[in-house]
Amino acid sequence: MELEKIELQLIAAAEELITIANPQKGQVFVVGCSTSEVVGSKIGTAGSMEAAEIIFRVLQEVANKHELFLAVQCCEHLNRALVTETAAAEKYGWEEVGVRPVRYAGGALATIAYANFTTPIVVEKIVAHLGLDIGQTLIGMHLKRVAVPVRLAQQKIGDAILTAARTRPPLIGGERAVYK
Repeated sequence: MELEKIELQLIAAAEELITIANPQKGQVFVVGCSTSEVVGSKIGTAGSMEAAEIIFRVLQEVANKHELFLAVQCCEHLNRALVTETAAAEKYGWEEVGVRPVRYAGGALATIAYANFTTPIVVEKIVAHLGLDIGQTLIGMHLKRVAVPVRLAQQKIGDAILTAARTRPPLIGGERAVYK
């Protein structure tokens, strides 16, 4: 797998999602990623630290550029806990859990995120405003109500299926209600 190609695909996808979702500064961008799927293998079988390094670097650069908090979902072995910056956990009131992700219990991307965030913290659950799911890792449990699918021009990162979502407030009130 060409790592440069993955980088370009990811930049395009993340920037397109941010353009469509139009998040406010300080909101949360969640990413779930199977690096196994990115490099052409079945999820959970061939995690790639090389791919994870590229993916994390690109996502962190994009998140920083748009002043968003990045949260990286761990794998199912850590119950899909998330790695993020301590500042995000403090802002949103997320509770820390006592674990450190490693390649085979957390996943390659979460391991790289923990090693590279300035002040990493692992939390059990969050409520994010937008997200990318690379390789069908099921990030939906970490998105605000109401999640809205976003169709991106970029449909894969490497060999992994790419799914994107933004969120919006629930529309309530019925036929007399007026919405923005």
